[in-house]
Amino acid sequence: MKRTVLEILKAATQDYKDCCYVSDKTDSGWHGYTFGQVDAMSSHLAIGLIKEGVHHDDKISIMSEGRSGWIVSEYAVLKARAVAVPLSVKLQSEEIAFRIIHSDSKMLFVSKNCMSKALDIADKLLEAGVKIVYFDKPDSDSQKYRQRFPKFFYYDDLVHFGQQHYSEYRNVLEERMSQVTEDDLVTISYTSGTMGNPKGVMLTHLNYWANSHDAVQYFRLEKFLKLLVILPLDHSFAHTVGIYCGALCNLSLYFVDSRGGLRNQLKNIVPNIHEVQPDFMLSVPALLTNFMRKIEDSVAKQGRFVNWLFKAGLKNGILYFGDGIHKPGYFSRLFRYPVYKLAEKVVFTKIRKVFGDNFKFFIDGGAMLEIKHQQFFNCIGAPVMQGYGLSEASPVVSVNQRHHHKFGSSGGALSGIDCKILDHDGHELQPGQKGYVTVKGLNIMKGYYKNDEATAAVLHDRRLYTGDMGYVDEDGFLFVTGREKALLISADGEKYSPEEIEDAIVNCSDYIAQCILFNDHCKYTTALIALDSPKVIAYVKEHNVSSPNKMLDVITKSLTNFTTDYTYKDMFPKQWIPSVFSIVPEPFSEENGMLNSTMKIVRPKVLSTYRQLLVQMTTTDGKTANQQANLKVLEKYVV
Repeated sequence: MKRTVLEILKAATQDYKDCCYVSDKTDSGWHGYTFGQVDAMSSHLAIGLIKEGVHHDDKISIMSEGRSGWIVSEYAVLKARAVAVPLSVKLQSEEIAFRIIHSDSKMLFVSKNCMSKALDIADKLLEAGVKIVYFDKPDSDSQKYRQRFPKFFYYDDLVHFGQQHYSEYRNVLEERMSQVTEDDLVTISYTSGTMGNPKGVMLTHLNYWANSHDAVQYFRLEKFLKLLVILPLDHSFAHTVGIYCGALCNLSLYFVDSRGGLRNQLKNIVPNIHEVQPDFMLSVPALLTNFMRKIEDSVAKQGRFVNWLFKAGLKNGILYFGDGIHKPGYFSRLFRYPVYKLAEKVVFTKIRKVFGDNFKFFIDGGAMLEIKHQQFFNCIGAPVMQGYGLSEASPVVSVNQRHHHKFGSSGGALSGIDCKILDHDGHELQPGQKGYVTVKGLNIMKGYYKNDEATAAVLHDRRLYTGDMGYVDEDGFLFVTGREKALLISADGEKYSPEEIEDAIVNCSDYIAQCILFNDHCKYTTALIALDSPKVIAYVKEHNVSSPNKMLDVITKSLTNFTTDYTYKDMFPKQWIPSVFSIVPEPFSEENGMLNSTMKIVRPKVLSTYRQLLVQMTTTDGKTANQQANLKVLEKYVV
């Protein structure tokens, strides 16, 4: 048997033909398609694509919110032996143009929500000869789109054509499918570009086949579970676990209602959870942080006793559970149990209702979820199984298991993956020693599209040098400490990964929403911080603050709250704790280019934008000027 994505779908169709695979929210409720229907529709659409001139190795971009049509389209592209190029709905128009043109895409599948961005780059798409396939139903808007794009097709029309002409094209389709090899590309997935320009990651059928099988086996993912898909399908984590692990395990995928645009999609998450009653969800740290803050804000409104019990229950629960694998001693647990159990009965049980009656767990990927978040969700009974991966690895490298996990870690490496921590000279390090995270296995990418130099920089003897720093502890758990390119470097040349401290600052401060540390051969570390404006405003109002100096003192103290928190106490060397900080005039956002589409801070963009300010903070005169600048920012809150 060929180890291909199409074989995964074929097996699922044979084993679960009449089971629901994908569902969308419609005006009449949830509407789903079975594995058998997805298989048939993708074959029909593949015929429509072949009829429109799609050949082997043609590239076809897909830009849409999560929907059943994406799944059908991707399988159709692969049946036509073409290559899919997943695009994020959060990309700016010029970023979309770069990816479509760089990938040599011949077609763009696009939803109504994303059509305005396609119109913004219409001239470039027309010049490149890109055909448009429109996911949604014909309406007055789509008629305008057809006028702008002469080569414009409706998704439903292509599916209908393939259905009507199936017997005519059947042999052609079967021949295409029979020629698919394990080394054929499935996707060219562009990196988010947090450390520079995006690169097109080439992932093959074997890459996806191996990673999805290894992930299901290692995590012990059960069959017949419901998954509410909140993450966009261009996200490599949702792509593999949702689409392909979903087919392996007969998962029922429900896509968050995005009708009316992305703003509505965010509002629909909680109502959709209650409608679907999912067994688990995939997440990223930004989403879980949002859940956590909303829960905390909601509890704070319930009165002093409930708020006290909530916080006391969390503290005692965290100390009761230990790090997950290592529990505290019997008497210590006995001491913590009563308060935790009372909070569980009175508060946590109600909080869990947010995630539905059947909810079991989150799986988190995309970036490292800070340890306090892991402890928080475990205590309230909605545990997060943190994993680690990257697009170049298809993407799952490691994950915590429900029966075997350690908070703060990224779990153990999948059974089919050889994960080693190496030093500068390529020697493997012992447990506990920090070095470079490297990975080897059938899941490792073929390379970067049209970028041999970048490929050669990260692939050596088929081993992927991830660019991440970390270590494996004595229990076999992987800890990822940060990006190599993000390292702080002190005046004496010592290096340190800043991400853990940055997370600790944000998690323990009521008034700091974002933080970036900086040290480039300096005697001390500095920081850029973005304020949590609503909380600053609330504090000013509650305490009648009329002086920016008073508010600056509050924020300065808040910056170092983490140093006395029981989770972080004595965890970080003092030289890396910022002694000077600057309040940036606006948060890091997608609009100013300092957040990417997966809500990660684009560190090079931030550092280049504020380079002069960062250098200024390391001088005596600069400290004074910086103090005045901070007070100037705070004036708008107190005046």
